[in-house]
Amino acid sequence: MLGGVLGWLAPAAGDYVKPLGDFFIRLVKMLISPIVFTTVTLGVASMGDVRRVGRVGVKALIWFEAMTTVALVLGLVVARVVRPGAGMHIEPAMLSAAGLPGDAGAAKSASEHFLSIVPDSLLGALVQGNVAQVVFVALLAGVALATMGERARPIIRVLESFGAFLFSVMGVVMLAAPIGAFGAMAHTIGKHGLATIGNLFAVMLTFYATALCFVLVVLGAVLRALGLSIFKVLGLIREELVLVLGTSSSESALPSLMAKLENVGIQPAVVRLVIPTGYSFNLDGTCIYLTMATSFVAQALDIPLSIGDELAILGVLLLTSKGAAGVTGSGFVTLAATLSSVGHIPVAGLSLLLGIDRFMSEARALTNIVGNTVATIVVARWEKAVDPAVMADKLGVGRRPS
Repeated sequence: MLGGVLGWLAPAAGDYVKPLGDFFIRLVKMLISPIVFTTVTLGVASMGDVRRVGRVGVKALIWFEAMTTVALVLGLVVARVVRPGAGMHIEPAMLSAAGLPGDAGAAKSASEHFLSIVPDSLLGALVQGNVAQVVFVALLAGVALATMGERARPIIRVLESFGAFLFSVMGVVMLAAPIGAFGAMAHTIGKHGLATIGNLFAVMLTFYATALCFVLVVLGAVLRALGLSIFKVLGLIREELVLVLGTSSSESALPSLMAKLENVGIQPAVVRLVIPTGYSFNLDGTCIYLTMATSFVAQALDIPLSIGDELAILGVLLLTSKGAAGVTGSGFVTLAATLSSVGHIPVAGLSLLLGIDRFMSEARALTNIVGNTVATIVVARWEKAVDPAVMADKLGVGRRPS
């Protein structure tokens, strides 16, 4: 709140405090790869039975695919009905790709997406910070430890100590979270301001409403079917949601989110496998954004999209959305790659969204973290890896007064 007020009253000051937000994000990103590697490896190794690892992984991927498909379709349907870009009548020739990310438009084939999960070297994933690659290497390491029996115990003890050390370091870093959020919000409001949004306010408002609908209606219905309350889940992770709102990165809340899910009765092994994997494969907010932004650009440029065109876009996004990491701006780069794959919507059209992408990024990250929280609960219940009494007590639907 203080950052927003400063950016509104003194926009120029936003540039001076921007490094505070950037510094905090870099601190968090510095620790994410080793934390993901350690937690996933220990999670898989602690299951012992490799068949159980595969079973939990398959269940998680089934759920990820189902929910991200629902999110993609929801964004496409809402954009088709509301048509937030209609009436702008912008000529494609007037657009410039200047200011877009350097790798915008770098489309990848299905085989390239598949191969990109495998790092060039064992340590390359940790160095480059690619979450999907880190998860892949950690899964291999965890399965190897699970098959080694007693010989793996010394390695597991070292990893447990190293993991405790990393979480302690993250605890120190999190002391700077309010300062980082202050700098990030002051810069965002100071640079863009609500008055500069203009005609783009419609697509932003539509996106926020759609994301909220997905969380409360879709994810809420899922939890209700399990006898749980979406509002109690949101209350459980309220500190993480505030942190994500300030930083626009769902990764910033990763360690504390896992700790809270373990405290509501979910077995640590399941939490440590599902949550980090979901950060690469279960980005519901990003999926809503991708289909809605693609439709918005087409509408703004007066490019008609038939049902066949929209189905083709949906097919491409089912692939490209799985390569979007949970960090600020990654959804924008993924959208550029998607437009390149589709072909008849110019990548330069993304310049229409450049000014408000930070605001959109906040809603993407918030929806992503809620989606991964619900995914972990669902997989844990599916796998019967949860203490139902503890979970019902902390997240159950409250009784209505008689």
